[in-house]
Amino acid sequence: MFDDLDLTRAQLGECQEARATLQNDLIQATSYMAILEDKVYKSNKTSLELLQNLRDREIEVETLKAYIIDLKARIAVYIPVKGDEIDKKLAEYINNYPDRQKLKIMFMRESEGVYEFGQKRVYVKVVKDKIRIQVGGGFLSIDEFLDQYTPVELEKLERRDPLKRFCEKVAIQKTLGDKVGVETAPVRKPQSPTKKGKTAV
Repeated sequence: MFDDLDLTRAQLGECQEARATLQNDLIQATSYMAILEDKVYKSNKTSLELLQNLRDREIEVETLKAYIIDLKARIAVYIPVKGDEIDKKLAEYINNYPDRQKLKIMFMRESEGVYEFGQKRVYVKVVKDKIRIQVGGGFLSIDEFLDQYTPVELEKLERRDPLKRFCEKVAIQKTLGDKVGVETAPVRKPQSPTKKGKTAV
């Protein structure tokens, strides 16, 4: 009987030790799970921050692209001659012109204050920081000059374009078709004997 009691006590002691070990393992596991949860939370937070940063960078990239396009549109197209204040002012005007598509005819410098604009030679001066262009006996502002003379010079340029003239001639021939081959020079009618007091010979 005492042997059974000792055996039961020994088994009870082992159970208590096992229970203590399990409790200790459970505490450690709970602590480890809390650490893992904290890590997951931090990694999720970091991922969200990275995604937000990525979105911000994408917006910055789009803004930079737009800025680069704007810069390309503003790249200098006219480089002035050093020491020529009139040319410098003209370059500043051309390079900052809002709609470059309208500047279809360029100013070509011949000498200080003298330029070629298409087929037209013009005299340019700067008065009170404004560009003035001599036309006849007076002066026009550069805006007035461009509005008035760009269409005229463009028309002259188109008339001089041999390819365009050839294409127009071909188009006319195609429109007329076979009629071109059968056309003859007009025949002059004989004058009547009594016209203007002259007699027919």
